[in-house]
Amino acid sequence: MHVTLFRIIRICWSLAVIVIAVPVHAAATEHADVIFHNGKIVTVDDYFTVAQAVAIKGERVMATGRNGEIAKLAGSGTRKIDLKGRTVIPGLIDNHAHFMRAAEYWHQEIRLDGVTSRKQALEMIARKAQESKPGEWVLALGGWSIEQFGDDRRGFTKAELDAVAPNNPVALQLIYFRIYTNTVGLKALGIDANTPNPPGGTIAKDANGQPTGVLNGGGAVRVTLSKLGEVAMEKMTANARVLLRDLNGMGITAYQDQGGRSFTPRYFEPIRTLWENRELTVRVFYNVWQEPESPKDVDGILPKIKEMKPFQGDNWFDNTGYGETVYFPLHDNTLVAKTQPSAENMVQWRRIAQAVADKGMHLNVHTQLRGSIERFLTEIEDINKVKPIKGLRWTFSHVDQLEPQDLDRLRRLGMYVQLHSRPTIQGVLFHNVYGDKAYDMPPLRMVQDSGIPWGLGSDATAVTPSNPFYTLGWAVTGRMLGGFKVLKQTITREEALIAHTRSNAYLLFQEGNLGSLQKGKYADLLVLDRDYLTVPADQIKDLKPLLTMVGGKIVYEAKKAGKS
Repeated sequence: MHVTLFRIIRICWSLAVIVIAVPVHAAATEHADVIFHNGKIVTVDDYFTVAQAVAIKGERVMATGRNGEIAKLAGSGTRKIDLKGRTVIPGLIDNHAHFMRAAEYWHQEIRLDGVTSRKQALEMIARKAQESKPGEWVLALGGWSIEQFGDDRRGFTKAELDAVAPNNPVALQLIYFRIYTNTVGLKALGIDANTPNPPGGTIAKDANGQPTGVLNGGGAVRVTLSKLGEVAMEKMTANARVLLRDLNGMGITAYQDQGGRSFTPRYFEPIRTLWENRELTVRVFYNVWQEPESPKDVDGILPKIKEMKPFQGDNWFDNTGYGETVYFPLHDNTLVAKTQPSAENMVQWRRIAQAVADKGMHLNVHTQLRGSIERFLTEIEDINKVKPIKGLRWTFSHVDQLEPQDLDRLRRLGMYVQLHSRPTIQGVLFHNVYGDKAYDMPPLRMVQDSGIPWGLGSDATAVTPSNPFYTLGWAVTGRMLGGFKVLKQTITREEALIAHTRSNAYLLFQEGNLGSLQKGKYADLLVLDRDYLTVPADQIKDLKPLLTMVGGKIVYEAKKAGKS
């Protein structure tokens, strides 16, 4: 009896040793594909750990730690990249942008993002015109402001644009409220002395009644965009490929697309094609955007919401929910001092929001001004009584006029907040409308201290630049491009980096995969030209990636990093 029991125990111990030994042996022979070493690895984990090296296996981080520890994971085929003291941070995530739509005309655009010289802007327009065929549009569709030009803060005249682009129509879009064009552009738009003002816009004219080349108002912008011509799908796909590479060069490795005005399913196709061909270099998540403008439109949208099935893609391309605009007549504008949603419009807003809640989906709500914030919160509280929304990560976007009394309401609802860097180019405009109140728009410090989950984004490409380092620099210094101090509620550079990485991963439903350099998460990272944590604050906006990696693959390299 005792002998038999002893034998059973010996067999069990033997089996246990075999079971334990197998994974240990496997771990011992597991080698990294890539190791970055001799650097400053800012992991942005919960402890904001800074390591010397990071090992990558396949698409994911294998380990971070000291050089000697990580060196043990190298095999004969491991690529070793000597950082020579450079800083590595997680890939930057933009929680709110409109890049799908921007791809349409990307090949015809010059981007004036961050250009602080008006003279240089004119040179860029001239160069693009020389590279283009006669008659092709030369475009700058937002992302800039007059106030960012340090040498000359004036708009562009028709004569100036005629001089630099005599054979090409030019359209320089200022946010969403103005177009600067030239003589060829006016002709392409069909505008002359007898042309009536478009709905919601005006055609500026000189003393002789001739168009000056300045078209004011959202209606004028919409008319201009409608005359640019449709781009073939093949070209849009090529544009999307270039756009994503440009984003890689800025440090963006993932973002959430929020559709946009006149957004149609056509804009999904280039990204979908790149995804199917495994050519994406940025992870693209999106909310479905509809444009209901009447009760009849809402009637048509409700059945579509019932049929929606988010999260049917993968960690490269996926639908995360619905928004940003719920009911278009309630889409407020920060450059208009007040908004007062009508009861009739709120009925339609509620119908859509309730349908999203009933479906159990995430909702992103565009809201900027007090009137909208208060009314939407009240409606969501009523919706929550019927269909609880906790866990769905409903989110307010922008909330430039969020106030302390809103915080407890947001907490009780389990809502999140997206704050955006529109003051990087619109800061002076905000101050022109609101005076000193604009120093708290948006209230970064208040939201940071509230404990409410939140993240930083851009709202690119029309109303802000795309570069995430502009956003980080503004959040830390409160200064817009061009140098004006426009925000007092700043945050630390560590808080800003967390908000643009780990916090944004939650807004994309990707916290298990993205946002920090930790074991098991995707190897999405940037090697920087300078140290984010020590560079003077006013130089954060000028930081650039030397190398961008997404999913363990280098997708952008400014110059070769040395091999050990």
